[in-house]
Order: sequence, then structure tokens, then C-alpha cells
Amino acid sequence: MNIESQFNSIAEEYDINRRKFIPCFDDFYIDTTDFIAANIKEPKSIVDLGSGTGLLAYYWYKHFPGSDYLLTDIADDMLSVAKRRFQGLDNVSYQTTDYIKELPEVPFDTVISALSIHHLEQSEKQALFTKIYQALPAGGIFVNYDQFCAGDTRLNKWYDSFWEGQLYNSGLTDRDIELWLERRKFDKECSVEDETEMLKNSGFSTVKCIYAYRKFAVIIAIK
Repeated sequence: MNIESQFNSIAEEYDINRRKFIPCFDDFYIDTTDFIAANIKEPKSIVDLGSGTGLLAYYWYKHFPGSDYLLTDIADDMLSVAKRRFQGLDNVSYQTTDYIKELPEVPFDTVISALSIHHLEQSEKQALFTKIYQALPAGGIFVNYDQFCAGDTRLNKWYDSFWEGQLYNSGLTDRDIELWLERRKFDKECSVEDETEMLKNSGFSTVKCIYAYRKFAVIIAIK
């Protein structure tokens, strides 16, 4: 089963279980977005790469209801959930696409992504960051809410085992855990330090990890 099929198969349950899979959910999604929103002007156009059910875009929309949003994902079923979430809003659009192959052609000044880019190979990450940098206007921002390795083999085992222990005690079903383990096979995590360096190599003038909790971190890059 490929990654597109994996995520289509869990689209409806995705939001229900998100808090169980992300022990730091509120800090990761909500508080970090609050912090960013307090320090930037309302974007004209926001592209969400690998948007899934639109969960991250939802938290951005609460701050910036006047922005235009384009939610992109390779899984139609995920976007179907997002369409129900934003039903009736004419400033939210959708595109089924593989952002590795090409970025949306619409102009945008902000790019966001959550728990998607860690599925890419290192060379694909670097190529994507360069494309994002080239597509953004001066002052444009990219924010990646993602999953990372520790950058050290021993510590990464600590991170992974602790996270797994949290999941087994979170109320997830055996089937939930089984599907999660299948999805983990697609993970190609890098460290926060490595991703920060890749973003700098792409040309971003300001790059900073603004939140980190073991496996989860948020990195902002400003052109």
C-alpha cells in the first residue's frame, strides 16, 4: 500500500485521533500559530502543503479569515474532509497534487505544512525548500510543523520509545496502532538542525525553530 492509500484509508478518523498521536497538540498546533499570528500581517494567500483534513489551515483561518487559502494533498479523501470543514467559504480552494513534483502556480506569500514533509527523502526536502524560497516574494514566510529525529542515534531511540509508550496508553485501539506503525514506514525524519541548515542553504535569511517537544517541532523561515 502506498502513502496515498494509507492516508485515504484513515481520513475520517484522522482528526479524532490527532490529539492522541500528538501529545503536545495544543502547543504544537494552537499556541505556536497564535505566536506567529501575533507577529505578522494578514497574508494575502496561504498555501497548505500536504494539508490533509485542513486541521492546520483551520487554526490559521481563525486568525486570518480574510486570507485566500489553497489546500493541497495527494489524498482525495483527506481533502473531502477538508471541504466539509470549510464548507461555504469562498476563499478556501483545494488541489489534489503531489507538491514534490510541482508547487501550485497561484501566487502566494505564505506556505504552511504540518506532519507531511518528513515523508520526503533528504534530497527531496532540499529541492522543495528551494522551490518554496524561489516562489515566495520578499518577506514571504514558510512554516513547517513537523516530526523530527533527535539527530543522535541513542537519543532518537529514547524519543521513539517514549512516544510509542504514550500512544499505547492514550486510548488508541490496536487497529489505530497497527495503522500508525504502517505509516511510520514512510517516515524519513531529519533533525531540526539539518532542516534549519537546508532552509538556510535554500536562501532564507531568517530561519528559527520556534517550538520543540521531543519528536515535534515548528520551524519558521522568512525570505
